[in-house]
Amino acid sequence: MSVILILIITSIVVAIVFLTAFLWAVKSGQYDDTYAPSVRVLFDDENKKEANDDK
Repeated sequence: MSVILILIITSIVVAIVFLTAFLWAVKSGQYDDTYAPSVRVLFDDENKKEANDDK
């Protein structure tokens, strides 16, 4: 029975740590730019081609 109590307490602590990390990431602006990454994938090859042409 004590093992179940230890597992429950450990899972709650881990959940709180992940929630804190998520809230910190949101507060620091990690998820602010949702448009540019999707567009950057489309134009990534052109940027590399232009960089190689300049050399």
